[in-house]
Amino acid sequence: MKPSSSFALVPWAVVVALLACLPLLSPPEYFIHLGVTVLLTAVAGTGWAMMGRYGLVSFGHGAFLGIGAYTMALLWNLAGITPWIGIPIAVALAAGAGVLLGYPCFRLKVIGHYFALVTLAAGEIVRILITALREYTGGSLGMTPDRVPGGNAFLAMQFEKSGFWWLALAAWAGGLLAWWLLDRSMSSKALAAISEDEDAAASIGIRVTREKLKVTLISTGLAALAGALTAQYRMYLNPESLAGLGPSLQIVFGAIAGGMYAPLGPTVGAIITIGLDESLRVAFGTEFTGGAPFIYGILLVLFMIYLPRGIVGIFERRRKPATAPPALGVPATVK
Repeated sequence: MKPSSSFALVPWAVVVALLACLPLLSPPEYFIHLGVTVLLTAVAGTGWAMMGRYGLVSFGHGAFLGIGAYTMALLWNLAGITPWIGIPIAVALAAGAGVLLGYPCFRLKVIGHYFALVTLAAGEIVRILITALREYTGGSLGMTPDRVPGGNAFLAMQFEKSGFWWLALAAWAGGLLAWWLLDRSMSSKALAAISEDEDAAASIGIRVTREKLKVTLISTGLAALAGALTAQYRMYLNPESLAGLGPSLQIVFGAIAGGMYAPLGPTVGAIITIGLDESLRVAFGTEFTGGAPFIYGILLVLFMIYLPRGIVGIFERRRKPATAPPALGVPATVK
């Protein structure tokens, strides 16, 4: 890593350090709660965008949220394995599942809309499995990680909201670091070439399947990390909120609305997503239950048509003219 590249991380480190001081100012717990939720949503969105910006559009990332969340909770409840160990295991398992799903797709050149449909089906399969295994997962009623007395709270990763703020902040910073490292690697150039023309990239020696699997591994791992931490923060798991189409659509909407081509785009999208959720909850209470995904769907279509680079993309365009990106999930042809 070049020294100049390392210096580029200094402003980010300062921002993270300042955000880490936020709980010391004793803000209302509600604001800390919103902040934790935004950060964890941003982690999942950052992972999704690392695939999506290269034409690998997934509508099944809720599956990896669910795998991460339920693996961590079951290891704790059934085997007594602390979440500090359970979460890395859950992330590895979800990343492995992502590779198992991606390998045949990439080898058989399942791309574009077909790849999106495969991931959509995978997300629903995971949701159905979680619901069917009700003896262990609680089915559609959900489950809760076992609580422990206060003295063992650290071992059980059962903190106050301020403690989870620091955990969520660390996960968010880790996601941005993964983005930064990918952008400065040869894999970034290879993936850009693959998204333009897969056959042409293969003809110049790029190992297409391997490069796609690399970014899939990172993306699904971040989704699983977000899912596990979200479950531990809420102390409640439900297949409708941590697996399947609903959370997948929320992730996709946040990444595209904020801007999947910029590292902070998914974070901006997470702020919009959680803001929309909270606004609907305050305005309508339980009368509009299930209404948020409907609105996500409408807004997602509008963003894809009129603002494909998202909100962050508006400011990037003003700063530096950029060509329009290829349609989502459809690699552009080489001119």
